[in-house]
Amino acid sequence: MIRCFGTVALLVALLALGACSVAEYPTPPQNLTPDQREHPPDWEYILQAGDELDIKFYYSPELNERVTVRPDGRISLQLVRDVQAAGLTPIQLANTLREKYAVQLSEPEVAVIVRTFSAQRVYVGGEVERPGEMALVGPLTVLQAVSRASGFKDSARLAEVLVIRRNVDRTPLVIPVNIEDAISGEDLNQDLTLMPYDVVFVPRSVIANVNKWVKQYVANNIPFSFGFRIDVDTFR
Repeated sequence: MIRCFGTVALLVALLALGACSVAEYPTPPQNLTPDQREHPPDWEYILQAGDELDIKFYYSPELNERVTVRPDGRISLQLVRDVQAAGLTPIQLANTLREKYAVQLSEPEVAVIVRTFSAQRVYVGGEVERPGEMALVGPLTVLQAVSRASGFKDSARLAEVLVIRRNVDRTPLVIPVNIEDAISGEDLNQDLTLMPYDVVFVPRSVIANVNKWVKQYVANNIPFSFGFRIDVDTFR
């Protein structure tokens, strides 16, 4: 019941925001790296129970395995048995496996590849037909997420869509994207690949102060599963 109430509150807040009229769109952040605008680097994703992983050994391919993180957070592998995976990044897990297999192998070079995510979510709100949370299983772009939300409303401002992304330190990173350019083919890079816990907001009117919006609406209304930590001083 509490979760449902939180989701309803978020919808109300997003729709109320869409009705506001402001004067000026903010300058897009200038410090975004290509990784922040494209596929997330491995270190930004935390493994969870239910994730499906490919464990690949560069010099010992006979040990390659595809495993699923168990409910207790562990994976079962040859030679080293149970290994804690949940709570680690793919790179951290690869380093752990390298250390454990060093006893058995002379060249224990390991790669961990996340094949499917479990229980990951993104949120689509604002001027879409059916705003709400949706499962993130495999790659999903902004346009694909909006399509799952039954598409844009006629009132949507496609040139000024916001993607709110969780940084490594759990603070929000706001990325403006021009979906009009993606639809026209002028700039397909505007159709970002979403990361777990991304929030896609489609405004009706221009948002003048992104920082204030994030503080007021994301910090207070995003469902707890999205796990943002807001430092109020950041937005003063």
